[in-house]
Amino acid sequence: MTYQELFTQISAKKTYLCVGLDTDIRKIPSHLLQEADPVFEFNKQIIDATADYCVSYKPNIAFYEAMGAKGWESLQKTLEYIPATHFTIADAKRGDIGNTSGLYARTFFDPTSSGLDFDSVTVAPYMGSDSVIPFLEYENKWVILLALTSNIGSSDFQRLQVEDSSLYEQVLKISQQWAGADRMMYVVGATQAPEFEKIRTIVPDHFLLVPGVGAQGGDLEEVSRFGMNSHCGLLVNASRSIIYAGNGIDFSQKARQEAFKIQQEMATYLDLYCK
Repeated sequence: MTYQELFTQISAKKTYLCVGLDTDIRKIPSHLLQEADPVFEFNKQIIDATADYCVSYKPNIAFYEAMGAKGWESLQKTLEYIPATHFTIADAKRGDIGNTSGLYARTFFDPTSSGLDFDSVTVAPYMGSDSVIPFLEYENKWVILLALTSNIGSSDFQRLQVEDSSLYEQVLKISQQWAGADRMMYVVGATQAPEFEKIRTIVPDHFLLVPGVGAQGGDLEEVSRFGMNSHCGLLVNASRSIIYAGNGIDFSQKARQEAFKIQQEMATYLDLYCK
């Protein structure tokens, strides 16, 4: 999916919501456990319920790896079920020396090898350019580079001062030599809203993937006000607050209601700030 195609979807649907498919078999409604593939059945119903109100889906790969071969099968079926109109993110946080990164890229981008064909993958930047560039060798695929995350420990390294700026700012500056706004996004946590104005001076045109709204307490209005650009430039992820909004037979209806509520709020912010 291209930069313009993503913005077209955002504009048409009045939403920049990404639904995180962080599906834990220990947390899904118990009535689904009788299904042949409970995780896929849960994801399928969540996708059916929320597709109208989001533009992206982000399976967190750890939830599938934890189940071994069955988990990878559930992931593949989930990815194939997601509508082609939606931007797909493999939240894998990979990053290693060049040869190994090439194999990680093949895992998520080459369906003839692994059966998976994501639009993008999250990548850790701290081994440098040769750990990231192999992912960019796949045409029309995106790298989403970790920049400033929302977890408590993010300040341990990401805010360390390097010369006259923080380490995460150096990541933003240097990585732009590897790819432009049409191939690279950045992860910036919603709980880091005060930093968004500064970040936009460094990467004014790039999309930002913003986790941390919802269960983690990030403020959607602040993120939108300080982080949005003229092409929206945001994919705001919500996972637990949507997919676990209900735990009964009607869990998908509860998820739909929560996604709709967020979409309505986002439509307001698009009108206010996407200029």
